[in-house]
Order: sequence, then structure tokens, then C-alpha cells
Amino acid sequence: MQEEVQQLLEELRHAVTRPWAVMEVCGGQTHAIASLGLEELLPPGLRLIHGPGCPVCVTAVDLIDQAVELSLRPGVVLCSYGDMMRVPGSRGDLFSAKARGGEVLLMYSPLEAVSFAGSHPEAEVVFFAVGFETTAPATALAMQQARALGYSNFSVLCAHVQVPPALEWLMDQDEGRPDAFLAPGHVCAITGEGDYGRLAARYRTPMVVTGFEAPDLLRGILMCVRQLENGECAVRNAYGRYVKPEGNRAAQERMKEVFEPEDRHWRGLGLIPGGGMKLRREWEGMDAALRFGCGKSAHGADEASGCLAGQVLRGLIRPAECPFFGTSCTPLAPMGAPMVSGEGACAAYYRYKRS
Repeated sequence: MQEEVQQLLEELRHAVTRPWAVMEVCGGQTHAIASLGLEELLPPGLRLIHGPGCPVCVTAVDLIDQAVELSLRPGVVLCSYGDMMRVPGSRGDLFSAKARGGEVLLMYSPLEAVSFAGSHPEAEVVFFAVGFETTAPATALAMQQARALGYSNFSVLCAHVQVPPALEWLMDQDEGRPDAFLAPGHVCAITGEGDYGRLAARYRTPMVVTGFEAPDLLRGILMCVRQLENGECAVRNAYGRYVKPEGNRAAQERMKEVFEPEDRHWRGLGLIPGGGMKLRREWEGMDAALRFGCGKSAHGADEASGCLAGQVLRGLIRPAECPFFGTSCTPLAPMGAPMVSGEGACAAYYRYKRS
């Protein structure tokens, strides 16, 4: 692997003839880049921008507030991925709700929540469904399984979001638009390349499906640079061992059966047309927000006063440029969501790049 990395770095040095900015979309890629120290190895003039590819980080404050509200209701057990526990809402986070007596259980899979619902018929079990297209098929499967088993006490608070509409939103902005994108490998393994190819053609912006190991990342960056230097704009696949052009058709069908697109507020960005998923009408009986009449809070600020998480998520600044980074804002006392998540850029910098 070391020889391959050296070869790719050498090819990059020869390929770059002018300044370029490439955005890695996925938070997993951001953490890999930071942990491997890849940015420091890139040739002068080639800059990486960290994008909004952290589903925990972009989950709307309204949804965090609804999850907190549900966890505190008598008879309700809220099941959540661990990353969501410390994400601050306007009424605190799930960790503080649990400390106040809320029923919050950490789960690794929505199927665990279905199993819990089956063994605890007296409880109303709500799964807080967070994630990109990567995790949405598992939520859909869990809902299908709960329905097939007759578990009427299982429901979902749906916070799933879709990546391509967010990229479209970013490319429509006047400020901070990158020259090319590293498309998220795990998402594309589900969705395929189609949406990214359409975006590349529409915005004349190269997109390269990229993985997470050093050779994957450097190869993806190199393929972006070669397109930019040659005036090309297409989708290319640097992660072919996992991602097929058509994606995972079975997973897509599961999502299509249960979910449909909706406009969604992305924390730190704003309203993204088609950027969220909601349950289709025939599945609304399992919509926890409807079942329990969760009211949406009046939308205020996404983060604590002064927090620059939104600028970090848009790639306008680096985490260390925030005046609160590593002082008032740490993983144990986060001001913004990117410091909480295992895929957040601020958390990556805190772990790997603090001087």
C-alpha cells in the first residue's frame, strides 16, 4: 500500500498545474483524511474542503427536540444510535433527557428496536431513524418486519436525508463552491452513480465516487484533478470494488416502498428541496411524529450563539478557525453538532489535528 500511495502522490504532483479545491462529501472520508494526514502530503495549490456529509451533524434541531420530547413521555422508549446522544437541540440533548428520567436506549440497528418492541409489548418503542441513503434501507426493512410481525407498538421518527439535493444546493450558492467532489462511496453503493452523473453534467463539475483508505482517497482526488485539468466534467468511479453503476437495486426498492422525498431543513445549511425522506402515506401509521402529535418548535438558531458549525459544514472555514474550537467547544461539551459525531469535521480535527 505504501508504494501505491507514493506513486499516487507523485502522479498528483505532476497533474496539478493550477489551484483547485476538491470537496470530500462524506464525514467518514474527512476522518480518514485527517487520521492519515493526507492533506499535508498534497501538492501546493490543491486544497481539500470538508463538506456536509455527516447525517448526525445536519439533523434538524426540530427533530432533536421531538426525540427529546418523546423520550420523556410516559410509556415511550426512544431507541437511537449512540452518535445522537449528545447532539444539542433547543431543549437539551438525549443524554440530558435520559438523566432527567427519559427512556433512551442505544441501538446499533433498527432491527434491535423491532426485537425490543416484540419483547416489550407494553411499551411504545420509537426508533430515531437518522442517516443518509446508506442506513435508510435498514429502517425500511425494520418497518416492514414490524408490520409483518404485528408489532403495533413500533414506530419511527424519520430524520433520513438524501445527499444529491444537498450537493445541488451547495453548487447553487455563490460562496464556497468547490471545483470538484469526492462522492460518498457508501451512499453510492446503495444509490449508484446516476444522480451524481446528472449533477456533474448540469453544473459542469467533476464527481468521483471514492472510498476511505489512503489509496482510494488519493485515486479519487487524482481522478478529479485530471478531469479539471482537461476541462472534463463527468462522474467517475474510484471505488469500483464496492460500488456498481446501478447501485443496490434491492435496497433501492425497499427505500422506494417506504419513503418518498420531502423538503428538509439541514442543520447549518437551510431548507434543502427534496433533501429529506418522509414515510409514504401507506406507512404513516408508523410515523411517531404523527402518532404522538409532536409539535414542531419555532425554528430558531441551529447552534449556540457564536458557533460557526454552519460555515464548517459548508466548507467555508476549517474547524480550527472557529474561536471556540477546543476551548468552549469540545466533544464532551459541544456547542455544535460537528463536534459530537464520529463523522463530524470538528471532532476529526479535535482528535487528529490539535496542535
